[in-house]
Amino acid sequence: MGALSMASMLDPLGVFAKDKGGLAPSFNGGGALGQPHFTPRVKRVIYLFQSGAPSQIDLFDYKPLLNKLNGQDIPESVLGGQRLTGMTAGQASFPLAGTIFNFKQHGESGAWMSDLMPHTSKIVDELCFIKSMYTEAINHDPAITFLQTGSQLPGRPSIGSWVSYGLGSDNRNLPEFVVLVTKGKMGQPLYARLWGNGFLPSQHQGVQFRSGKDPVLYLTNPPGVDGHGRRDQLDHLQKLQQMNHEDIGDPEILARMAQYEMAFRMQTSVPEIMDTSDEPDHIYEMYGEDSRKPGTFAANCLLARRLAERDVKFIQLYHQGWDQHGDLPNAIRVQCKDTDQPTAALISDLKQRGMLEDTLVIWGGEFGRTNYSQGQLTADNFGRDHHPKCFTIFMAGAGIKKGLTLGATDDFGYNVVQRPVHVHDFQATLMHLLGVDHERLTFKFQGRRYRLTDVHGEVVKEILA
Repeated sequence: MGALSMASMLDPLGVFAKDKGGLAPSFNGGGALGQPHFTPRVKRVIYLFQSGAPSQIDLFDYKPLLNKLNGQDIPESVLGGQRLTGMTAGQASFPLAGTIFNFKQHGESGAWMSDLMPHTSKIVDELCFIKSMYTEAINHDPAITFLQTGSQLPGRPSIGSWVSYGLGSDNRNLPEFVVLVTKGKMGQPLYARLWGNGFLPSQHQGVQFRSGKDPVLYLTNPPGVDGHGRRDQLDHLQKLQQMNHEDIGDPEILARMAQYEMAFRMQTSVPEIMDTSDEPDHIYEMYGEDSRKPGTFAANCLLARRLAERDVKFIQLYHQGWDQHGDLPNAIRVQCKDTDQPTAALISDLKQRGMLEDTLVIWGGEFGRTNYSQGQLTADNFGRDHHPKCFTIFMAGAGIKKGLTLGATDDFGYNVVQRPVHVHDFQATLMHLLGVDHERLTFKFQGRRYRLTDVHGEVVKEILA
């Protein structure tokens, strides 16, 4: 009786079903694990992904030597025969490019920050910087795919899908995994497979919420169909699908049933959450004037907080435009204007509501930028190529040490010299904070058991609170 009671608590909808990959939920509710491997430090994640790779040298990783040697060729000993992209490999020279932006130390932690991010600078004591991130991929598509799925090749489940599959839902009326993409931004293309379920059951794919009349595509009933008619249709359809599943045993039939049911519930829950008219003026002022404009990064940050309040487990924001091979000084100002205030506001807003205690916020891109200029270097203009060997991300919130900077690069900002953190280490740490052992959350596909971190990854214990 005790076991049955516990099962009811862990799977309140009572919807577990066996499949070839192990235990998987046929509807939202309990996850494949039944319960986390250990006590989670994080209840939900908000991942602010900066697509295109922000320049760590112009934002976080202060390197005064680059300014001193500005215009001189990068020493061969620093370059070290590293792989270069086809965009700069043919250059006759590689002139070092110092930043034209001012750096200062902020807060009690003394974290270095560029004047491009004045709002984030005010909350540095809430942040944990990792300045020694590195990856293998040197171009955008494989690098973003690697960071989001654990593989440079398409087809693997995204981080949010793994979280959804393993841990299930805390809100039966909203998806476990929601995606928000800044509207109208240009840059490296984003593909739906970045938030796709891969080989996991399809109800675990991320659901993209859009600005406009129909936040979720195909959710609205067509003319002449009301809620009662739709409910009756789904009830009859479910009986047919259940018969079909009993006949052939395809787990995707259960997944399809789950998606239909979730879509029906979202007809009520999504319009309510997307309507921010009940937010007071001081909240709009906190996030910035763009927060009143649907589809902007600021508006999406505000929506992310509203989703977090309703216990959506994994919320992914994508913001394009950081791929600055040329005209970096002007382009990066635009990006920071779009993202700096809303990022700081989101973290501060969560804190004032007591939600930062169980919410993890992540900010970063897919790799870094070179310390040398791509193309012509002038007194006030330059560009930077891709650089996978070192980049910076920051985190804030649950389970993370505040005011910490982990890792370091050399004086040229080109190579990691202290505590390297690989992409798989980052992924392993993220899962650990959610109470999941990344080596034990697996799914059997085509004869092999897969996991997010492939066969790599170690938890970065130094950043754990």
